[in-house]
Parts: sequence; structure tokens; C-alpha cells
Amino acid sequence: MAFSSLTLESIREHEKCRFVLPLRRDSHEARRRSFWATGLSLKLLRSPLLAIFLIVAVDVLGLTIMIPLLPFYAEKMGATPTQVGLLIGTYAACQLFSGPLLGRMSDYTGRKPLLLVSQVGTLIGFLILAFAPSLWVVFLARVIDGATAGNLSLAQAYISDVTRPEERAKSFGVIGIAFGMGFLIGPAISGYLAKFDYRDPIFAAAGLSATSILATWLLLPSVKTSAAPADGPGGRRLSLLQWGEYGRYFKQPELTTRLFQFLSFAFSFAMFTAGFPLFAERRLTWHGTPFGPEQVGFSWAYAGFLGIFLQGPALGKLVKKFGESNLNRLGFFAYAAGYCTLALCYSIPMLIVATTFCALGSLVRPTLTSMITQAAPREEQGVVLGLTQSLTSIAQITGPPVAGFLIQHGILTGWGFTAAGVALIGLLLASRRPGTARDSTLP
Repeated sequence: MAFSSLTLESIREHEKCRFVLPLRRDSHEARRRSFWATGLSLKLLRSPLLAIFLIVAVDVLGLTIMIPLLPFYAEKMGATPTQVGLLIGTYAACQLFSGPLLGRMSDYTGRKPLLLVSQVGTLIGFLILAFAPSLWVVFLARVIDGATAGNLSLAQAYISDVTRPEERAKSFGVIGIAFGMGFLIGPAISGYLAKFDYRDPIFAAAGLSATSILATWLLLPSVKTSAAPADGPGGRRLSLLQWGEYGRYFKQPELTTRLFQFLSFAFSFAMFTAGFPLFAERRLTWHGTPFGPEQVGFSWAYAGFLGIFLQGPALGKLVKKFGESNLNRLGFFAYAAGYCTLALCYSIPMLIVATTFCALGSLVRPTLTSMITQAAPREEQGVVLGLTQSLTSIAQITGPPVAGFLIQHGILTGWGFTAAGVALIGLLLASRRPGTARDSTLP
């Protein structure tokens, strides 16, 4: 019997089956609350969404632990800033090739087996990275991790398999919550553990990866894959041999503008995330010591803390009051202002201001993604969202080497201004022909 159809009489009948004593009003009310709480708890525990949430949360924690650490770890192995950028881009390039392939294979084998393969690849990559004796082994570890990197896209596809279309958008919120928690906790864990040994955060990430494998194996039920492509935020990504099919989306004026906005956002953000640890190491000090993984990790944690508020319940209220287009423009302006402030940053207070601006810029992704889906027919939303994932991969392949090259040649201020300039291009595109695009507000 569904919980929504339960009546007081049916609850009484349920209770009479178990208790012969007369029901006093207070005892009946207590038992009724206990019954509802137990039923809802069992419903939640049996839902595959809980297992997916735990799995994604653990995976994202492992990912975010690596973000502040990897540049310093590679430098310790003798990498130059340009090589650090290439290292980050190598992972994204492997993911660009493997992501669509894993997704298509999972359509035939089911999501769970391929999700386990992806997680095992991540675990192997972390372990090789932790014991890497030289820089080329570090590259090998990232290639293995990138070549099997399908954890999140497969988790999104699984959600599409177990939810009805009308509930899909709400169900995808579990991934957003997991990301928010990950970017708050992961960098802080990395910064703390890196004080003792640079390998300790990697071991922590490997432990989390192993936990995720166990959770998938034991908690995640196997389900039949959907016959139709997912329409939700997971998106359907075309293989590299099919990229010609993407061209027609760039011939639609409204959609083209938004896709180039997304590329501007993704490229500037990739430059920022890859270059910030190297920039901070050369520009900022903490108690007379150059910034390291600890300080960078806590900076990311502060940004993640602010991001939880902006992308949580507050986002719906902001969209309702100001509209998606206005928030999108505000986000691009905040990114540009944050990157400019960072370019001129020589102190901790300026860093806090720059980080706050950049956290405000996190409004861009959810609002722009929503507007992109509105500009595409519903039956093509999955492919268009897959296109945004591919644009993100392209930005992550090209942006980090550019950032590394500038920083290696001492162009620290130029690194910040370049990222700001790309974000300003996004702002200009977002400001074109105001009012012509549909702008939704939440009810």
C-alpha cells in the first residue's frame, strides 16, 4: 500500500493486527508516528537512489581530495608548470575518448558492471600514483584513471534507469548534493593530510575508492537499462566518430550563443582550477612559507562552503526573483571580477575577496545548463547536455596547459587576466540580444 493512500483507519487496522491492548490517544499517536517514520525509513533504505548518493559522494570526495594536491605532487616528481597542465589535460583527453564508449557498453551490459570497472580503474590509478617513482608513472596513473573515468556519467545513467521522467530532474539533485559536500570536505581533508606526507591524501582517496566499490557491489541493485536515451542531466554523449552530428546544434542561433557561453565558462574555469595551486605557491605566503597543498585545500574548502549556499535551496529563490538570464550574467561578471582580483592578489585578504567572487560565479553552470536545455527540443536534450560535457572535456584538455605555460614563464598576472578575459567573452555573449531567449522562473 502506498504511503500517500494510508488513512487513519488503515493505520488502526495495522495496529490492531499487532496489539490487543486498547489504544489511548497519546499512545496511538506515538505509534502512528513511529509507523510512518519506520515506513519512510525503510522506503529510503530500499531506494537505489540512496546507494547512488553514497557511491557518488564517496567518488566525489576522492576526486576533490586530488584537486589541490596533484600540481604539488607532480612538481615534487620534477614536473614543470607546463607539464602539470599537460598532466591534467591528459586525464581529460582519456576521459573524452572513454566516456562515450563506457556509456554505450553499459547499455548492453547494465550500469552496475561498468560502474564497478570504472571504480576499479580509479582505485588502480590512485595506488599507482601513490607509489609512483617518477613523473612518467604519474602520467601513467592518470591515463589509467582517465581511461576508465565513467563513474559519474554511469551513475547519472543509472538514475535515469530507476526513475520516471517526471521525477528525473529532482532525482539528479542527489548528484548536486554529493558534489557540494565533496567540494567542501575533500579539499580540507587533502590540505590536512598533506601536512604529514603528500602520499597520505592519495591513500585516503584510494580508501574512499575501495569503499565506493564495496558500496556498489553490496548496495546497488542491478536494473534493466532504459531502452531510450536519458533526457536528464546525464546526457547522451556521441562518440568521437559521430562528432559531425554536433555541428547542427551550432547552426541554431539561440543555442549557439549559449554553447559558446558554456565553452567560455569551462575554459576559464579550467585555467583557474589548474593554475591556482601553482599561482598561489609563487605569489602567496602563510607565516613566511609559500602556499602548499594545505593552504590551497582550505581555500577550495572555503569556496565549496559558499557554493553550497548558492547552489542549494537559495538558488531556487534567486531564480524566482531575478530569473536565470540575470543570474547567468551575474555569475560571469563575478568570475571575471574574481580572476582579475586574483591576478592582482598579493595578500590573504585579497585572496578571500577573489575566492568569494569566484564562488559567486558558480551561478553560471546551473543557470546556463538550464537555459541550454530550454533552447533544445526535449527529445534532443540528452544529446545537447552530452555536448556540454564534451565541451567541458575540450576545455580541460586545452586550458590547463595554457595556464601552466603562462605560470612557468612568470606571467602570473597575465594568467589571471587571461582567465578573466575569457570569462568576459562569456559575459558579452550572455548580454547579447536581451529578452530574445526564454527565461524561466521556478514556481
